[in-house]
Amino acid sequence: MVYFSALSTDNEESRNHMDGTVDSISGMAIDTFIVGRKFSDEKEVNLGANISLLRDPDNIKDSNAIKVLSASSACCKVLGYLPLELAQYLSPLIEKYCLSFEGYVISVPKRSLDAVPIQIVCQNIIFNGKNGCDEFEALHLWQKALQVVEFAKNRPPNTTKYQQNFCLLLKEVLTSSPHLFTKDEKKFIESFTSLSEDSQRLFVRLYTRKGPWFRLSTIMYPEICNPQQAVKELSATGYLYLFEDTTKLHDDEMKDLLSLLTVSELRDILCTLRKKCNHGSRKQNLIASLLSCYKGGSCPVLQRLIWERTEICIRASPEAESLFWRAETLFFLNGEQDLSAFLLVDLRIVKYPTYNCIILEQIFSNKSDLLAYEEAIEVAQVIDQSLDENNFELVLRCIMIADSRISCCPEKLIDSTSPDLMAIFRSCFSASWVYSKVILLGISFLECERRYKDAIHLLRRLLDCFTCDARRGYWTVRLSVDLEHIGCPNESLSVAEAGLLDPWVRAGSRMALQRRVLRLAKPPRRWKTPSFSESLKRKIIEVHIQGRPLNCEAGRKSRFYGEDGEQCGVEQLALQYYATEGGWQGVHTESGIWMTIFGLLMWDILFSDVPNVFRTRFQTAPLDMDTDHFYLARKSLIEPQLQKIHDGLAEEILKTSWELHMGTACRGVNWDQHSLSDLRAAVSCIRGPCLASLCRHLAQDYRSWLSGMPDLLLWRFHGDYKGEAKLVEVKGPRDQLSEQQRAWLLLLMDCGFNAEVCKVSPTVLSP
Repeated sequence: MVYFSALSTDNEESRNHMDGTVDSISGMAIDTFIVGRKFSDEKEVNLGANISLLRDPDNIKDSNAIKVLSASSACCKVLGYLPLELAQYLSPLIEKYCLSFEGYVISVPKRSLDAVPIQIVCQNIIFNGKNGCDEFEALHLWQKALQVVEFAKNRPPNTTKYQQNFCLLLKEVLTSSPHLFTKDEKKFIESFTSLSEDSQRLFVRLYTRKGPWFRLSTIMYPEICNPQQAVKELSATGYLYLFEDTTKLHDDEMKDLLSLLTVSELRDILCTLRKKCNHGSRKQNLIASLLSCYKGGSCPVLQRLIWERTEICIRASPEAESLFWRAETLFFLNGEQDLSAFLLVDLRIVKYPTYNCIILEQIFSNKSDLLAYEEAIEVAQVIDQSLDENNFELVLRCIMIADSRISCCPEKLIDSTSPDLMAIFRSCFSASWVYSKVILLGISFLECERRYKDAIHLLRRLLDCFTCDARRGYWTVRLSVDLEHIGCPNESLSVAEAGLLDPWVRAGSRMALQRRVLRLAKPPRRWKTPSFSESLKRKIIEVHIQGRPLNCEAGRKSRFYGEDGEQCGVEQLALQYYATEGGWQGVHTESGIWMTIFGLLMWDILFSDVPNVFRTRFQTAPLDMDTDHFYLARKSLIEPQLQKIHDGLAEEILKTSWELHMGTACRGVNWDQHSLSDLRAAVSCIRGPCLASLCRHLAQDYRSWLSGMPDLLLWRFHGDYKGEAKLVEVKGPRDQLSEQQRAWLLLLMDCGFNAEVCKVSPTVLSP
């Protein structure tokens, strides 16, 4: 079992483990470093030199800054600063509790501007319990300082941030998933930390840049002192691959190397080869001309001519690239995040929530599962690129591969009679799940090409293989539609009827199938009217308004002139109408405001301690949020929270959550789009039972109800304490309700909401 916190321990836990009194801090020594040496008055330091600390509250870069002074000098020259991570805890202790520190240099680095190891000792502390002083606060700050010092032991200050982050990634992956690497692979990864500082930095720089090839002559980074020596070490250890004049290249490598050349260099080579050179040609045309010569064998000297201009070129070796890509995949567990996630946190641009990672089961039980998953991702990347480039032959090849892989997939498919709900959300990391995405892309392509029989074959394959999947509703709708396209209405009806018996067909997909059944199930195919026919005929209130149109062209979004004469969309026009006619305030938000409200009301539940759903430090939601497992695993927490919402405490919960977590990344929560005042006004005007019912539906099936909410959320107050809310779906002259939107409106009506459709039409000018 692996159990760790994604962030620091909370205050309560620290309180429970805190011993001693404030007086016990006096005389305690800690080892740290002098950093920021480029701002020092003295470039040289001596072993054993005495030092002292001085607060620098006016520092424009860090208000917690602490200077390190040379106590040996009569004028107390500045040697640098304490690390900012440590200063943030020591600075309030120095100011509030009059802590003072003295110490000495315990080691002298080779380079004058490198961090200097020091030891500092607390000399005295004044605490009298007055002036807002809190003994627990002082002890808590001191303990945090000690934690920073302990953490820094394995993170030398001379190491750059991106270098630290890369090493941390490798270490955590090897610790959490050692079974997914061979002995040689683990040895290779572990050897990275044995490389010189320059070599580590250069490799990470190249690995994170778009290449694959780079001219050594252009490699210049201020933190890398000797890139040539680093290249030699990385090449000798198998991390880099060099292109020299004797290197044999494949055609693809030749194209990449030609891309490194400037237009003038490419023209120069063409002139040397006495090939026709159009001075107006674009770079890609020049490269294509040279490649055609190379592939035809008419210019064997091309490689030498390239090398004469580029000299040595370097790239990450395919072995290193593949291995570290695997480590990155295992660390982030998605295709969206990379090492830049660390940078966003370091720069305090993104703040992730606090949660505990309780890992009881591995995502990949063995290496063969991981390799199959990696292969599936490569196929998915190829079909994406092929669709963008209209390479239909390659698209069909990817579809065939995905179809064959699912057919012989070694993974055990989930039993629909007794589904393992935890296995359902873990299945997203299986090769079969990735191939199902490939097939779905292929189905859309085939439908566009009117190859409905091929699409039907693939849809049946998906429905047969994935018996417990929230996507079954969409697949079933598409299968029924495609069967009708090929002239099989009876079979289309049977598929739709069977889909309505499937517990995984929900929300808009379910309504779409019901409407298909009503349309197709007419005598003589069916004589009995379905039981759900009356619910589909339920009336949704409609409001009709008119506006002066700016454009009425088909295929373009309708634009109107608003009441203020400015151009606006139909949603803004509707907001103006409701403000004028009923005194309503509101926002055009669709699902956004509801996901924000849900995230704030359910914050503690989203990030509660549930095993296996938090596996990295960069998650904004639990892995099971889109599955039935989310509600069932937290039912004992969710229902009491829903009762509080039902009883009218939603506004208080929302306000507290906003103040505690403002700016922290959370799925669905948009801190910038909605103000706290708007959210509080909306929540206070929505009756508790309605809001609790809505939140329950989202908790039980977040994926199905994620989209399709009405465009407008409106509210108005009656006096100081009472209010009401209204939800409005706005439709322009040529728009129709989607099945998902209709399903939402009916659900909201069932929950007790005031919901309606506002239809906007152009003003009819009198003759």
